[in-house]
Amino acid sequence: MSATETDVRRTQPEGGPTRVAVIQRIVPETPESATYWSTWRDGDGEGYAFEAGQFNMLYVFGVGEVAISISSDPAHPQRLGHTIRSIGRVTNVIKDLRPGDEIGIRGPFGRPWPLHEAEGGDLVVVAGGVGVCPVRPAIETAMRRRDRYRRLILLLGARTPSLLPYQEELDWWLATMERLGVELHLTVDEPEPGWLYGAGVVTTLFPKAQVEPARTTAFVCGPEIMMRFAGKGLLEMGVPPERVYVSMERNMQCGIGLCGHCQLGPYFVCADGPVFRYDRIADLMEVREL
Repeated sequence: MSATETDVRRTQPEGGPTRVAVIQRIVPETPESATYWSTWRDGDGEGYAFEAGQFNMLYVFGVGEVAISISSDPAHPQRLGHTIRSIGRVTNVIKDLRPGDEIGIRGPFGRPWPLHEAEGGDLVVVAGGVGVCPVRPAIETAMRRRDRYRRLILLLGARTPSLLPYQEELDWWLATMERLGVELHLTVDEPEPGWLYGAGVVTTLFPKAQVEPARTTAFVCGPEIMMRFAGKGLLEMGVPPERVYVSMERNMQCGIGLCGHCQLGPYFVCADGPVFRYDRIADLMEVREL
């Protein structure tokens, strides 16, 4: 465990406090997800800060709480974005909330993306579908600190164009990527009329990256099967295994590694992750139903 990792664990709150935020804006992202932008109720956000890749426990009063990745820029912790799919009891209630409604927030929790390890080299981000959401804060941080990275390469995919979140932001990145110094490649499994980019799974974009393996750090996020193939593909390209990171998703209920719901082999995803070095969990990702 690195000193940086230890520091992140020590600074996490032991389960609380629960702060209160007010929803300001709701932005539809895909047919099944939306980003809920919120600001803190008077004084509740004092001292709050997070790093790219961490998550919060969102609490709906009288219903329960759910772990949701923070999808906004860590440089602005007073304005939080959480991109949420309505797939469970709590998220289905969140779907019915409106601007002005309050929501409880506990956190942040988890290990962040190790952006410092990519400094001086190339950062490659591989994300599929809603997997773009947990890695978006890392992208925004890297763009803001663009001079710290030699190349910034984004390889993003989804099943269909409508399932790629942050469409307006993607359009802006595409239009300004030369000025931003960003290499952005998109693909979908099922192209639709008018789609101008790649066709196929996200790993079909790997040849476009033309990475220098020894200088590359890769962040991978998406469905587990996609991350397995992406991780193997990056290793086949020669990227050192200790420089490939994945963000895992499990049923996280306590946020501090006590309840055991998110156990993955010897790890608790909420406390030891959600960001892991790929070589440490690659074998676990091959075990079905684990």
